[in-house]
Amino acid sequence: MRKLREAGIETWAFIGPILLANSMSMRDIVVAQTRIPFVVFQPIGFIIFLIATIAEVNRAPFDMPEAEQELTAGYHVEYSGMKFALLFMAEYDKMIAVSTIGASLFLGGYLGPFVQQQPWLGPVYLLLKVVFLLFIMIWLRATLPRFRYDRLMAFGWKIMLPLALLNVAATAVIVVLTSGG
Repeated sequence: MRKLREAGIETWAFIGPILLANSMSMRDIVVAQTRIPFVVFQPIGFIIFLIATIAEVNRAPFDMPEAEQELTAGYHVEYSGMKFALLFMAEYDKMIAVSTIGASLFLGGYLGPFVQQQPWLGPVYLLLKVVFLLFIMIWLRATLPRFRYDRLMAFGWKIMLPLALLNVAATAVIVVLTSGG
């Protein structure tokens, strides 16, 4: 999956919300989702982002280097105790970080009903959206089998990358046509 990460497919998924918000500022992207979250306009971009970030954080079914069921080496054997705990905490920290980015880019971030009247609801909404994305990541790890390496590379290069590029091109065309210029 390293080749998929090197292609930067999750970066291509970022471009849809950037084009829709007409800004690279995370705050502007969140504010642009005041009425409708971008997941409604960018479902393919959201799925691409989700798959690519799961691969980025080395979660199953994309954890080829750390396939603990098939290997007798690696960090599952080399580390124990606190070193192992810190390594796993770092993995979950990455999951929280990409879930926060995904919630902000596609799910409206801290926005939700009654946030204007009750500002304390903003962090609650963001936390709920992050927990929802974390649930998806943990659920996928528990349900999907691991890909063979050749099928994983074919999926990344023959399906994910062209789909991400097509999503960016279609979003750019739609933004230009609807903006009137």
